[in-house]
Formats: sequence, structure tokens, C-alpha cells
Amino acid sequence: MLLIYRSVLKELLIAFVLSVLFLNFTLMMEDLLKFSRQLSGVGVSIADMSLVVFYLQPQVLTLTIPMAMLLSVLLTYGRMNADNEIVVLRCSGMSFRSISMPVVYLGIICFVISLSMSFYFSPKGNKLLKERVSQILTQRGFMTIEEGIFNTAFEGIVIMVKEKPAPDRLSGIFILDERNKEEQKIITARQGRIFPGKDSLGFSLTDGHIYITKGKVFTEIGFGEYNFRLSPSAKERDPKNSELTPIELLRTSKEFPDRKTELLLEFHRRLSMPAICLILVFLGPSLSLMAGKSGRLGGLTIGLAVFAAYYTLLLYGESLSRSDKLPHFVGSWLAFVALGMISFFIFERVNRK
Repeated sequence: MLLIYRSVLKELLIAFVLSVLFLNFTLMMEDLLKFSRQLSGVGVSIADMSLVVFYLQPQVLTLTIPMAMLLSVLLTYGRMNADNEIVVLRCSGMSFRSISMPVVYLGIICFVISLSMSFYFSPKGNKLLKERVSQILTQRGFMTIEEGIFNTAFEGIVIMVKEKPAPDRLSGIFILDERNKEEQKIITARQGRIFPGKDSLGFSLTDGHIYITKGKVFTEIGFGEYNFRLSPSAKERDPKNSELTPIELLRTSKEFPDRKTELLLEFHRRLSMPAICLILVFLGPSLSLMAGKSGRLGGLTIGLAVFAAYYTLLLYGESLSRSDKLPHFVGSWLAFVALGMISFFIFERVNRK
């Protein structure tokens, strides 16, 4: 029996690795295109893009590990069912529970890896990604400013220059500053220089005007020389929920009651996503037998349909929690409980046959 478990587990691991590679490549395409557009104007290197891909991995793996586990089980046990290997094993005296034991081992491995990604590596990777993108834009941000083109590489800032005599020199400058929605500014200057800093870009403008609107008040200020600094748009200055560790999520939810629901939803999602691997221990083998001899395409279709239904119910539960129709705990775990009940029911039904 140990030899059978080892053989099945080996096939499961091979299918799992291939599924992870396929799903990671598919889910990363949107993020890669977004960062490619954001960094394309600064001459980003292959090493920089490799770091971006590396920092994206933990966040993507949190989603793809459960999906890859289900696909690997459906493909492996679907192949065994198509080749009548499961029939032979059951006729030899093995119960369906015994045949499913390799999936238990895979589920525990996936749960541990997914939990570590969700709790530690994902927020760490998001922080490093934000810092790296900010560093790239800061060091090379002046390269994104081109003659006669509106530049939006800075959060809440639009820059256009008439001429660019040198990489660090500007002429005919127009800047729209909307970082403070209550006090918007328009800055014009004949000439200016750019000074790259550690985490921001410095601008030294000469011979210009500042137009400030605050409510119904309009102010015009002329200047001979004006210096200010801009932080590249690695997006929000404050950390996003995805950049916070579970402990930080709980602490922040107490400090900011207005963000409590969103923070707690993020915390419960960090728990529920890895926990899906434990449910798939029951769902995967039973679904592969119920799919019959539909082959690998059938297993792939079933796997994607299961996760599409799960994510739909998850988003619906979280939406109810945000509208205060359900407690955040119920909304977060609604999809998990529903999938768990269905999985146990299907597994017992197949096991009795």
C-alpha cells in the first residue's frame, strides 16, 4: 500500500507543479502588463522586471496553490479512473478513503505552504514590490517626462513640458497638482531642473506662477524660484491592506473603526484561502470519479467551475458584510462552509458506492 501511495503522490506532485506554473503565468499577466506600462518609460531592465515577478509570486501563489491542488487531483484521479486503476484498487479491497490518502498528504503540504504565503510572504512581497517600483521611478522618473506629452507617473500629478533640452532640464513647464482635493494647484514655469533623491524627485522651478483653488477662493502667487518634491506613484503612501501582516490587520482594525470591516475581511480571507486545501482533500477525488471518463479537459473544466462558483459566493458574502447585512465573520466564511458541506456530502456518497 505504501508503494501505491508513493506512486500516486509522485504523479500528484508533478501535476501540481505544472498546474502552479500554468496558473501563475495566467494570473500574473494582468499585473505584468500594468507594471510594464508603468515602468516602460524609464528604461526598466530585465533584472528589475525579474524582481517584480519574484515579489508578485507570494500574492499569486496564495490564489493558485488551492486551484493547482484541485486541478492536480482531478487530472491524476481522472486518469486513474479512465484507466480503470481505481476499479482495480477497490476490487482488491481498498476503500475509497484509503485510495484518497495521497490527497490528504498533498492537502497538508499545500495548506502549510499557502498559509505561510498568506500570513507572511505575501504582505512582505507586496511591501518590497511597492518599494522597488518606487525606487525605480524615483531614480529614473525624469526619463518619463517627455516633450509635449502629459505625464502621470506621479500620484495626483500631471506634468507637461514644452521642451527638454537635457535629461535633467525642462522648459515651458505645466504642472497640475491634485494630491490635496480640497486645495488644488496649477504651477507654471519657464524653466526647471530635476534632482533625483532617495525616495522622491526634487524640482527646482524658476520664473513662474502658482494658481491655488480652495473652495471658492482663488489665489495667484508669482515666484522667481520654487522648489518642491514628488513621490512616485507606488500608489498610496499609507500601506494597503494586502501589505499588512495578520497581527497588523487586527491592530489597525481597533485603531481605525471606520476601516474595521475591510481589515477584518482581509484577515479572514488570509485564513480561509489556505483552509480550502483541507476541503479539497474530500472534494477532489470524489469529483474526479463523478466526472467519469471525461479526460483531462473535463477535469480542468470542473476545477475552474468549482473555483468560479467559490469566488462568486466569497465576493457575495463579503459584499453583504460591507453593507452590514451580515457579520464580517459570517460573510468571510460563508463560501468556505458551503463548499465544505458539499464536499463532505459528495465524498460520502462516492465512498458508499
